[in-house]
Parts: sequence; C-alpha cells; structure tokens
Amino acid sequence: MANLIELIVPDIGDFDEVEVIEVLVSVGDSVEENQDIITLESDKAAMEIPASSAGVITEVKIAVGQKVKQGSVIAIVEAASADVTPEKEAEPAPAAKAAPVVAPAPVVEAAPAPLVESVPFAPDNKAGVKAAHASPSVRQFARELGVTLSLVGGSGDKGRITKQDVQNFVKKKVNAPATSATSGSGIPPVPVGNYKKFGEVESVELSRIKKISGKHLHACWLNIPHVTQFDEADITELEKFRKDNKDLAAKQGVNLTPLVFIMKAVVASLKLFPDLNASLSEDKENLIVKQYYNIGVAVDTPNGLMVPVIKDVDKKGFLALAGELGEISARARDGALTAKDLQGGTFSISSLGGIGGSFFTPIVNAPEVAILGVGRHKMQPVWNGSEFMPRLMLPLSVSYDHRVVDGAMGARFTTHLNQMLSDIRKVLL
Repeated sequence: MANLIELIVPDIGDFDEVEVIEVLVSVGDSVEENQDIITLESDKAAMEIPASSAGVITEVKIAVGQKVKQGSVIAIVEAASADVTPEKEAEPAPAAKAAPVVAPAPVVEAAPAPLVESVPFAPDNKAGVKAAHASPSVRQFARELGVTLSLVGGSGDKGRITKQDVQNFVKKKVNAPATSATSGSGIPPVPVGNYKKFGEVESVELSRIKKISGKHLHACWLNIPHVTQFDEADITELEKFRKDNKDLAAKQGVNLTPLVFIMKAVVASLKLFPDLNASLSEDKENLIVKQYYNIGVAVDTPNGLMVPVIKDVDKKGFLALAGELGEISARARDGALTAKDLQGGTFSISSLGGIGGSFFTPIVNAPEVAILGVGRHKMQPVWNGSEFMPRLMLPLSVSYDHRVVDGAMGARFTTHLNQMLSDIRKVLL
C-alpha cells in the first residue's frame, strides 16, 4: 500500500518567515528526491527547496505569496514504496540550495532563474530604502513590469500600494519628458550614444552576479566617504617561511598561500584597532563593534567576483585556514556557495597578487567599514641605512569609511599590518 509523505521546508539558516515566489510542481506531478519544488525569497537570498522524497504530488499545501518557515508543509506525495517512513520520522531534509541576492528588502527584483546562483556581497539592506506595503499579487505585478515598489506611492489603506498605483507609476515614467539631470540631490545620468555610427558593436548581457553586485558596489561608493591608505610590506621572511613549510602543507592536502598569512595578520591588527572590525548602526549614531573575526575573501569566478566568508579566523591555524580557503574558493568557482557562505563578514580582502598590478582603491563592502587590497609582490632594492638590499615587497591598499576611521587611525592600522607581515611570528603574541 502506498504511503503519503509530507514534504516540509528544511533548515533555511537564519531566515524566519520567507515568501514563496514560485511553486514548481502541481497535483499529479511525479517528483524525484532532491528535485526542486518551490522557490523562496527573503531580503537577502533566493532559495530553491528540494523534495526530500520521491513520489507523486497528491496535494500542494502552499501558494505563491505565502510566508513559510522551517517545518512548514509544502506538499503531500504518494510514495511508490510501502516501506517509506513518514517525513517527520525521516532524516532531516537536505539543506536548501541558497543564492544570496543583493537586493534591499522590500525592493522587488525579477524572479530568479531556477539555477542555484550566488552573489558576492551581503548588502546594507536598509540603507536609503523605504518600506513598501503591497499584497503578493501586486508585488508579482510590479515584478513583471520591472517596477521598484519602494519608489511607488500607495493610495490604499495605511499607504498600501495597489495595482492602480503601479500602473500610474509606469504611465508617469513613460510619459515623463527626458531631462539632462535628475532632480534634487540626484546624480546626472551618463548619456548613451549611438555607438554603431563609429563601427561594428556587439551587445553582451552582464552576468546575474555582475548585475546584482554592481548595484551594491554602486550604493557603497555613493554612500561611504572612502579614503585609501597605501603602503608596502617587506614579506621576504614570510615568503621564506611559507616555502619552507609548503611541502608539509601539501602532505596534508592543502596549498599554503600568502593569503593565509595575510588573513592572520589582518586579524591581529583588527584586535588592536577594533573600530575597523565594526559597522555603523542604522541611524548612524552608534558603532557596533564585533567581537568575532570573519574575513571575506574575494574570489575570481567565471561569472564575476564573489566574496565568501571565512569564519572565526582568529581561532584557526595556518594549515586549517589554508584548507578551508581552498575548499570555499573551489565552491565559489563552481557556483556552489550557500547563503551562509556569504554572510557574517566583518572585514574583506581583495587580493590581485595572482593576476598582477600593485596599488588600487578597493570599495568598502558595506555594512563593513574597511577592506584590504593586496597587489603583486615584487623584488626591489630597499635601503637599510648603509646599503641597498633586495627585499620582497607587497603592495597594500586599505580603504576605509571616513565616518568611522580617521586618517590617523587608518595609517596606524596599515602600519601595524605592515609590521605583522614583516615578521609573521608576531601574530602569535
């Protein structure tokens, strides 16, 4: 005799109630185990929820627009096998495949593709965005038209946005005369010319990651008063130590890269200058200083830049960090990162040493207040007081939020980081 099994929402991380934006199955459909059946969307992530058991859908318990949480029943399936145990007695359902979306809540973005996609930055979700009150059907209508609901005025009860409000907004935008600059404190748009008259062109769509991260980076650049401090660290002894232990690391299956030592040196400096391991409060009146050290590391992937976060760097040794860095970087390139992999960062590192170049101005990844850019090290003559000596020098570029970090603190942090890298043994003190 066939068994009826409940398919439930598995552990979805830190999210409480999230909205169902797509139901991928209906009554009568046959589903395989781990086949995606619904899509959820919160203010930070879109998630494909898989079926924990195979069978035929006999009843769908949720609909688009409904809010669900861990344990909510999605659907009922009739399993072909008679020895299948009920869902509640089975092992926990596999974790949802998550694709963090850099979109401030409740701004409505286009419905995500059914592929698992990850984006590089965790946004400052509430910066500059007002609340938008609308029903799921109105949100869906706005999504189809590409309308950002936070820009629409609501005429309904208590300011609720209606379908007519969305239509009026679109009509107003379509009929509005073109202007050379936006009003108020807006920034004039860059005009787009007719490039075809100068020669052959090709239009290539940006990847989803670049579209989403681009919006976040643009917001960070506009909202944060950036200052970048430059310096060079003498890593001659560090590189010798790394090479001496490279074979030992290889025997344990890890690649001991310079970035591992840079991460530990950064944490040692953050402990001395905790204001750089912090975030501004929403009202910008207080500084929230974090007592943990989670370092985001920029990874170059075929689809664009991503910044997975290595947790509790202060509590891990060089070899443990090397292994974790190699594993999470590989998953980033394969597009297999989860929402948790990109959350909780306190400071970021963007290393271009493997590509080339020296100094640059990395953009602070809000809500963090500082970021380190690392260039390519090179051997160069350094005066030691009596003669020039060949030393391996590493370019450092520290960008910081000038509302939190003044020039003196930024210089002291960079100088201390330089000292840590020049004698990596000091991170153990």
